[in-house]
Amino acid sequence: MADRLYLANQSDTIFSALKYESKMEKNAWARIAFALSLCKTGKEVGLSSDTAGESMRETSFYSEFELLIKSLIRMVYQRVDIADDEFFSSKSIIKNHIDNGSTLIEKMYLQNGKSIDNLLTALAKEVNFGGRQESYGQMFDLYLGKTVLNKKDLIMELNNNAIHPNSHLAIMGSPGVGKTQFLLKLLTDIRRGSSYQTNFIYFDYKGDVVDNEKFIELSKTQVYRMLQDGQVLPVNPFVLPDYSDQSISLSAREKAESFSSINSKLGAVQKGTLSEVIKAAYEHRSDKEIRYPDFNEVYDLAVLSYQMNNKKDDTLIEVLRDLSDFNLFWSHGDDIPPIDKLSNRTLLVDLHKMPVLKELVVYLIIERLYKEMSVLPDSPIQNGRRTIRTILVIDEAHNYLSQKNIFLQKIIREGRSKGVVVFFASQSPDDYQQDFFDFQSLLEFAYIFQSRGVSPSAIQDILGCSGKTARDLQVEISHLEPFQAICKGIDKTEEFVKFTAEAFYKSY
Repeated sequence: MADRLYLANQSDTIFSALKYESKMEKNAWARIAFALSLCKTGKEVGLSSDTAGESMRETSFYSEFELLIKSLIRMVYQRVDIADDEFFSSKSIIKNHIDNGSTLIEKMYLQNGKSIDNLLTALAKEVNFGGRQESYGQMFDLYLGKTVLNKKDLIMELNNNAIHPNSHLAIMGSPGVGKTQFLLKLLTDIRRGSSYQTNFIYFDYKGDVVDNEKFIELSKTQVYRMLQDGQVLPVNPFVLPDYSDQSISLSAREKAESFSSINSKLGAVQKGTLSEVIKAAYEHRSDKEIRYPDFNEVYDLAVLSYQMNNKKDDTLIEVLRDLSDFNLFWSHGDDIPPIDKLSNRTLLVDLHKMPVLKELVVYLIIERLYKEMSVLPDSPIQNGRRTIRTILVIDEAHNYLSQKNIFLQKIIREGRSKGVVVFFASQSPDDYQQDFFDFQSLLEFAYIFQSRGVSPSAIQDILGCSGKTARDLQVEISHLEPFQAICKGIDKTEEFVKFTAEAFYKSY
């Protein structure tokens, strides 16, 4: 695999001149040239055989944008089978676009009066990929494994709108019985089957997945390790679709409810204080280019409010201090911009090193995803298949299901029409029996691995089987072998199906 490419002599000359005029490095201009060419010329770009210019290292060109750049190439070329040397070498797609893009930039530079400022303004208008290109009606018929009884292939038609009212899914079982391997297999199938157009956001609660390099590579997932190596999740929970007084007031109240649902020590007075502080933080930024605050600003205003009212620090201040000190989310002044749309990204958020605030971090990200989802147009349907845009994956879901997460509930209820799906992984069917929300009836797909002490009523609710069958299955489920699972019957002649689940490591 090549670790460098050689520019055309003309490209090298152009980038050198632009570096002198703009003080921007050559690798930055190379990325701009690549993006301009990919956008304007696309896959019709000509071959560039001139290698007389300066070399450019792979790491210098990609920087932190490798995943984005490769995804853009796959989208434009409508290919998923692109080898590394095809991406980056002296005979590569990137090389062709850099050299082609350099001539396009030179032309624009001359057309804009040889002004760098005018050139950059013109480039910002030109390079627009029109947002995410959806793969309409992609068929997700996923191989689950073989039935135990007759060794037949078991297929899940995940997004068959004519058969299934939604695509929400739950995988249940004790630790070590194969449910994570099964989940990773499904997610990888979906990513590859959609040409990486269907995204997921995965909350890794125990750190079981973050070090699975093969899964990360095959699913093309961006990993964020919270409280490790100074990593920050480039997400701002205060971003809103609009910044009207009504939207700000509603968001402030919702944030206060979120905090109190996670931390029972936050009472009505503290919720009211937090709501007012958040509104004040938005007001503080009302005349600034960036309208949304960060947790540092909210914390500072909360401390000021407490000081003005002669109040001692309490749980609210402690939580806000942790959010500010731990630097978990994007803050003003960070080197990289915040993620514009979560729903367009495939992310794994590793939470296992966090001593506190795990649930709150998850809650805030789910809230942000819901607000994005709420303004999306309905997900297109083609040939009876609804387009799935994003999958929210909640591992160790038993830690969250007992909490009254209003945004999770809204995604489950409303996500179908928007192409947003929830995948749960938890330890038992009992986890979904909550008085405040009917999870069971909204889970279209459920896979029960070995679990002990499961109540018959939970089995009945999850599988939709008779009470007698549920009681019989109670013992059966407790004695399932690793990778064996039980799911709903495929047709009306059977109440359930027992099968051997396919593992990620066997498929990939």
